[in-house]
Amino acid sequence: MSENRAEVAAPAPPRLLDRVRNAIRSRGYSPRTEKAYVFWVRRFIVFSGRRHPEAMAEPEISRFLEALATRLRVSASTQNQAFSAILFLYRTVLGRELKGLGGTPRAKLPERVPTVLSPDEVQAILDRMHGVPALAAALLYGAGLRLSEVVQLRVKDIDFDQKEIIVRRGKGKKDRRTLLPAELEVALLTHLIKVEKLFERDTRWTHVYVSLPDRLSQKYPNAPHEWGWQWVFPAARTWLDPATGRRFRHHMDESVLQRAFHKARMGSGVAKPASCHTLRHSFATHLLEGGYDLRTIQELLGHADISTTMIYTHVLNRGGLGVRSPIRFLRPLQCAKPIHQLAPAAAGALGRPGAMETASPGTKALASQRAPAARSADAGAGAGRSTPDSDRSN
Repeated sequence: MSENRAEVAAPAPPRLLDRVRNAIRSRGYSPRTEKAYVFWVRRFIVFSGRRHPEAMAEPEISRFLEALATRLRVSASTQNQAFSAILFLYRTVLGRELKGLGGTPRAKLPERVPTVLSPDEVQAILDRMHGVPALAAALLYGAGLRLSEVVQLRVKDIDFDQKEIIVRRGKGKKDRRTLLPAELEVALLTHLIKVEKLFERDTRWTHVYVSLPDRLSQKYPNAPHEWGWQWVFPAARTWLDPATGRRFRHHMDESVLQRAFHKARMGSGVAKPASCHTLRHSFATHLLEGGYDLRTIQELLGHADISTTMIYTHVLNRGGLGVRSPIRFLRPLQCAKPIHQLAPAAAGALGRPGAMETASPGTKALASQRAPAARSADAGAGAGRSTPDSDRSN
């Protein structure tokens, strides 16, 4: 009888997806990696007729990856993520080594140049953002932070004396230091005064806690009520943890900043497909244009490999890798004349007097940048036309 009771009381073995989650968490992978891997393991099982992965092998895996590449035409990064998830499932969770997948069609990773905004375009976008999202976006550009890093900043990570920001548990769980722009100190201090009032109200009246990484809340029981551990950009609403019965205030959601940036970009007239991460690209590119060395920029961005930082050397504002086109030796075409030289009747919307007042901010910024360059280029072209053919034979 006792043996039967022991058999009934024995816990059921964990399900496959729970085993995947436990294996990911025991290795310290990020929650985003856990979410992505569980998604692809579930999708692989559904694609294979809901068969258990232990009953499948390389042919089923190859068919799934081939369908992603050929039938669904997913991007190269998506296909590689799915392959990594299945590889983790078999190698780590099931303890099986996969062989014979070398002939599986794999999408080739494209070599893309990052989108970079000019300083005028950044200014036009930030001018149309307000409140907390505007300050967070300014930190993205002014300090080169990632979106996840800026929303997860804590008060203790901002050092006004040293004028630096310490990024904790960034990409790859690496800490790093980056600069705190002096132009944002007053705005950031004003914002923190408001956050401190919210913190005092939470701790004094409503007993709202702040979440801590790992098990620091057990190691330091008073830390959730300390000012230094509070979020720099807290969420407007709180949430109740059903396991502990405590109410927590999380940091501002990334989508809040993303929506505000998108709305500002659309209103600014900037046509580039920019996102919040574009501000980080622009930060690195403008530092390179300012004469800072790659090694310094690598440390500020937190890149493990210098080759990752070197991609910004290809988007410097030099126009065609600094090469001047031979078309400068020809007479200027009528359609290529600078705006300031065209007759008002033939200039179009930008050439008519007063038309620039109704133009979009992006068009105004483009015209203001190109007009001086057009005048100098036109003068250079005139000088080039008087040059003998023998002097420009090379």
